[in-house]
Amino acid sequence: MLQIIELKEKNIVATKASGKLRKEDIEKIHPLIHAILDKGMKVRWYFEMENFTGWDLPGLWEDLKMDTAHAKDYEKIAMVGDKKWQDWITQFMKPFTNAEIKFFDLEDKETAKQWIKK
Repeated sequence: MLQIIELKEKNIVATKASGKLRKEDIEKIHPLIHAILDKGMKVRWYFEMENFTGWDLPGLWEDLKMDTAHAKDYEKIAMVGDKKWQDWITQFMKPFTNAEIKFFDLEDKETAKQWIKK
């Protein structure tokens, strides 16, 4: 499941992932990204993972398509989680985008929220 979190900044998409992400979860982010791009801004994405177990296959495919289509549209991505494999995902993403990507432990999520705003 993917929940949209409200961060009061006009170019930030903030989400909280739990369980397994599906294609429908990823699709609800598209309008948020395009609303930011339509204003001529780059996207900053705060992606919090709590009890997150990954993606189902259609969800993974949709996420990969979205990430590659918008690779140059991201400015910063804060990945927040509590598992080592989530940090590995952060490292894996770096070659596919020009965005500054940083992993934060779940206990440091307030620091991550401040970092994504700067």
